[in-house]
Parts: sequence; C-alpha cells; structure tokens
Amino acid sequence: MRLSGMFAVVTGGSDGIGFGIAEAFARNGADVCIIARSPDKLNAAAATLEATGTKVTALSVDLGAPDGVQEAASALKNLGRPINVLVNNAGTSTFIPYVEASREQYDHSVNLNVTVPFFLTQALVPLMPAGGASVINISSYFAHKMLPGRPSSIYSLTKGALNSLTKAQAYELAPRGIRVNAIAPGTVDTELRRRTIAAMPEEAQRAMGELVKRLYPLGRIGRASDLGGIAVFLASAEAEWTTGAIFDIDGGLTIT
Repeated sequence: MRLSGMFAVVTGGSDGIGFGIAEAFARNGADVCIIARSPDKLNAAAATLEATGTKVTALSVDLGAPDGVQEAASALKNLGRPINVLVNNAGTSTFIPYVEASREQYDHSVNLNVTVPFFLTQALVPLMPAGGASVINISSYFAHKMLPGRPSSIYSLTKGALNSLTKAQAYELAPRGIRVNAIAPGTVDTELRRRTIAAMPEEAQRAMGELVKRLYPLGRIGRASDLGGIAVFLASAEAEWTTGAIFDIDGGLTIT
C-alpha cells in the first residue's frame, strides 16, 4: 500500500479524471475526500470508493461560487486531519472561437481553472504536514498544443497559467517540504465526452474516430484509470525529489 496512512483531497472527484485518481488513491491505501457540486454523484462515487475498504469523506461544495473555496477549506479544517495530498482537478472546458468569446465565459473559466486552485491550495497549506505533502494540479495538453476545429483560446490560456502556477508554487512551497507537480492529460474518455460524441452525426463520429487514430501514436484516447498510476507516484514517497514538473500523460499526442 504505497499511500497507507495518507489523507488525500480530490476536487472534482465524483467522476471522470478526478474519480479515477481518487479510486487509485483508495486502492493504494489512502483515505480520500472528494469534493464536487452534485450530492447524488458524490454519494454514488463515495459508495464505490468505500467498497475498496478506504474511509471516504464527500463534500458537496461549488468551488466556483464566491465563498466556495472558503467553505471547502473550513470543512476540511474541521475534519482535523493533516492533508497529505491535494489534487486540483475541478475545472471547466470552454471551446469557442476567440473572436466570439465573451467576458462572462472568460471570467468563468479563469475562476474555476486558475483562481480556485490558487486560493484553495493557499488555504490548505497550513493543513499540510511539512516534509510530507504533495499538490497535483490537473492541466491539459491544450496548454501548448492546438488542434484543428477546436478553438481553445480561453481553455489554453487557463491551462498555460496553471502550468506556470505549478512551477511557482513548487518553488515557493519547497522550503515547507511541499511538492507541487502537474499532470497534463490528453483527451480522456469521460461521461461528458461520450455524451458529446453521441450527439454528433454518424459521419462526424467516424471522422472523430479517424482523427484519434492519426493524432495518438498509441491509437486511442485515455481512460481515467490511465492517470491513476502517475498520480499515485507523485503522491508517494517515491517522488520525494520530484517537484515543479509537468507530466504529459497523453498517449504520445504531444510528441511532435
């Protein structure tokens, strides 16, 4: 059990990438707190995680709300447990042409993808044990790679900012013994993506399948479970000399 005795907090942990990472933590011995908006999804995710034998805390909090970060931080403080791992996964994806983007869309994305991890990490630093804590930010290949037909100015901006924040956090928190790294996934098969693809015409679905084969050297998009291993490594003592790094976990998408 590589994470035995640890307590890990995963935002956006009720489904998709966040749940995949939370499940990997649980299977490696960590107690887990998952944070998300929907109580129903949280309860279902918590039940699945508890089946692994781990202790699970589910916090229904809208981190994007004005008081969301403070609400989550207060609830975690009240648990009275040191936080060994924080995964900043909650966020939003906005793909709209640059010339059509509104200020509202911009502010919403920057808030969830940059401001929330900035201030949530800041609020939780006092709860992290010196010399034994790890922060993992979930970035994206869109920070440095654009794709045809996917106008990503807003999204790319936020993930590029998150990468820079990761390095700055790593530098400033290193004296406290807190390591900060980021995982930059390629496209991952989530419920939201499946719904999006299912709504496309059959011809567009076929084209998307062919595009995946062309873009990904390993021939497929990712699964949430594909990110669990790297997250467990970064959370564990095996990564005690690893900080300020951005890990591209993307099936080879960004090789070129």
